Amino acid sequence: MAEHDKWDIKKLIILRTLRERGTVTATAQALLLTPSAVSQQLTNLAKQLGVPLLEAQGRRVRLTGAAHLVLRHAEAVFEQLERADAELAAYAHGEAGDVRVGAFSTAVPALVVPVVRALRVARPGVRVQVREAEAGEAYELLGAGEVDLALSLAARAVPDAGDGRFTRVPLLADPLDVALPVDHPLAGAAEVRLADLAGEAWIFGGSGPWSDITRGACEAAGFAPRQGHSAAGWTAILAMVGAGMGVALVPRMAGAGAGAGRGDGVVMRALDADRPRRHVVAAVRRGGEGAPAVACVLEALRVEAGALTARRPG
Repeated sequence: MAEHDKWDIKKLIILRTLRERGTVTATAQALLLTPSAVSQQLTNLAKQLGVPLLEAQGRRVRLTGAAHLVLRHAEAVFEQLERADAELAAYAHGEAGDVRVGAFSTAVPALVVPVVRALRVARPGVRVQVREAEAGEAYELLGAGEVDLALSLAARAVPDAGDGRFTRVPLLADPLDVALPVDHPLAGAAEVRLADLAGEAWIFGGSGPWSDITRGACEAAGFAPRQGHSAAGWTAILAMVGAGMGVALVPRMAGAGAGAGRGDGVVMRALDADRPRRHVVAAVRRGGEGAPAVACVLEALRVEAGALTARRPG
């Protein structure tokens, strides 16, 4: 065997997937293999490299220190291969190609769909395939190679570097507007402050990111929100606001996506003084950002994100 033949890319991908999925069964499911095939491939890789890669941990297995060392070097190889794919795409297709986008629910109608429409005119050779996926799942799909670009949420304007497999690009700071019943005393006010709504019943989910965002924004304005009702979907939240059951913070993307569907009972108002925001991030596999079609979609997302941020609710 030649010196470099022992570095088998397919087997290294199996090892990396085991690190991410945690079990041989989950790895087999992700890669469309049988568990026995996964075990056999990893056994062969250990023989080729001359080091143990797995050790028993009860009824499961875990990666050895040698396996983590191997993967640390393998990540550089995977990154370089992504760059090679990007350069080949540039050579062969220019700005034509397919881009698979994984995006969380409110980003699809407010951000991704307008981009698809714009690219049909400006770059008809770039085809975008959309897959709705919430934040955590979008990164799993990106890591597994099932999407080329993922849209997710971050608490800060500059996201944590986190997983070194991905390049993250801050896309927009999505303003949080307040949804008020149409007959609310502040519905026609010249300016609305979050602190002015401290005594209201608030509508938001009982747990999860949106609960944290609502509580965090209100606490930054000097009060703890009193939860009048609990709901996770924007249709339900806006319906309750329209019925006069309370008020709610709504990301501008969600308000834009709801559009006319929110009915006549709701007024959306910008919070000029407080300007709470949630941050939207685009992520690609490290090294893949140079693919022309991916870069084209990223630029279109930036343009649409800028337009969305500039809009104010009426």
